[in-house]
Amino acid sequence: MITLRHHLLTIVAVFLALAVGIVLGGGPLSDVGPAVTASSSGEEPAADAQAQSGYSEELLAALGPGLVSARLADQSVAVVTVPGADEQLVGALTEQVAAAGGTVTGRYTLGNDLVDPNQKSLVDTLGSQLVTQRAGEDVPAEASAYDRIGQLLGLAIATTESGGADVNGKARSIVDAITGAGLMTAPGEVSRRAPLVLLVLGTDAGDEGSDAVLAGLAQGLAAQATGVVVAGTTDDGDTGQLGRFRTDPASAAVASVDGIDTSAGRIATILTLQRSLTTPGGAFGASGADGAAPLG
Repeated sequence: MITLRHHLLTIVAVFLALAVGIVLGGGPLSDVGPAVTASSSGEEPAADAQAQSGYSEELLAALGPGLVSARLADQSVAVVTVPGADEQLVGALTEQVAAAGGTVTGRYTLGNDLVDPNQKSLVDTLGSQLVTQRAGEDVPAEASAYDRIGQLLGLAIATTESGGADVNGKARSIVDAITGAGLMTAPGEVSRRAPLVLLVLGTDAGDEGSDAVLAGLAQGLAAQATGVVVAGTTDDGDTGQLGRFRTDPASAAVASVDGIDTSAGRIATILTLQRSLTTPGGAFGASGADGAAPLG
């Protein structure tokens, strides 16, 4: 079984390699690789493993600004959070976007009713009304309830235009309608729609209904944005909702990252956002099938 400690060692090795190539050009950290390899050859006492994990976290936190610098230069990101998203982690992610040269256009907090399968009729009715009144040419009539509301939200906060686009009357009216129905909290003043959307997961309800809600929202957002990244904690990616989402066909349209509760995971999130500007999809992070982070 691959343990969390092995994941940490793999992630540290990846980002140390990046640091050598990108930040330091080889030199001072050139002796780290053998040490990591040697330490992974046997079991260590719990105290030693904890100390190693703490050191890895501090090192990656220190190297992070250099690793992400200019990765999102002149780009903007709309942040959407699911109920229960950790506020400290959301704040840390927005700081990383800024460190990468990007701008967060706004934070959109989804309400409990929007992601509650028992409130599907409310979401479906509102979505149908908005498509009829505002977005008939932009959202397919056959879209499901959560795909539809995801596309409507995407129209309001995101764009496929490179560099972003101005917020128009249609976008404002959609946001006003969704917030007016109590399904979302939005920032007061937003002037731009972003090509990138970062969807941060929250409380895992652990049921198929909630998984279907997430799949629909992500697929809908992806239809209206250049790139969408779904991000969660290490537990989310292992046996949690993000892990289950990755088995859904809807996940092919978006990228995903688990491990945002670590410095490595937050760095990987920035690299994945950058990749999503040109290449959709991919599963990265501590449990990502495509590796700890996109390195291309």
